[in-house]
Amino acid sequence: MTDLQPTEIAVSLERLRRVPTDELTDVVENDGLCLWTFTCAPPWEEDGELTDRDLAELQCAGCSVRDECLELELRTAGADTVGVWGALTEHERREVHRHWLRRRERVERGPRS
Repeated sequence: MTDLQPTEIAVSLERLRRVPTDELTDVVENDGLCLWTFTCAPPWEEDGELTDRDLAELQCAGCSVRDECLELELRTAGADTVGVWGALTEHERREVHRHWLRRRERVERGPRS
């Protein structure tokens, strides 16, 4: 996983909590490197030597909307996530999703009195 732990990743996404999903979708579709750079299978998929972690890092390297991409995938796919989104593997995103969901539930409940 990246240097950040699942809880830290969930915290870092908190700034995107109020961004509407349709706006996140537009940003990811318009600015996500993977959506316009790889119109066919990326060249590294052919050799089969890379791990899922390697693929996630390569495919998302230099992308300016990694957080937005991850936030969008957590919202729309949740624990059923597949592929590479936000520079994380499926397994990593499932781990982050648990922490992300707990944080969102706490925010919804509000502060305890």
